[in-house]
Amino acid sequence: MHITRYTDYSLRVLIYLSMRRDRLSTIQEIADSYQISKNHLMKVVHQLNKKGYIETVRGKSGGMRLHREPSTINIGVLVRETEQDLDLVECFSSDGQCVISPVCGLKGAFAHALRAFLEALDEYTLEDVLPDRHRPQLLRLLQIA
Repeated sequence: MHITRYTDYSLRVLIYLSMRRDRLSTIQEIADSYQISKNHLMKVVHQLNKKGYIETVRGKSGGMRLHREPSTINIGVLVRETEQDLDLVECFSSDGQCVISPVCGLKGAFAHALRAFLEALDEYTLEDVLPDRHRPQLLRLLQIA
């Protein structure tokens, strides 16, 4: 299973905002901390706001912050909501063209693997993946004062 850059960036934004609960953060700050494109983050932030993960404040002193507690943000749910295509193989899609699809056992094996992958992620919240013992290191790595 491979998650897209979009899902990766969504998780990174939420991690960053979890570390900055005391104040608003900007897209530029997050982009600088992760050394990634601000343009890529803009779409991610827009969708996270639309889905209720974050809230944004407009204006000169604006920014964003988590809208929900990290303990209520489930990683499996987030992956399902941010991934556009969970079709691991062609036969999962409605327009698949594989000629052996009607009798191939791989489809069932891949479906089982995908379910197991998502069920494993369902066991974790954002809070679970940000243990307190790593907080000082995360703050340093993200260059958060």
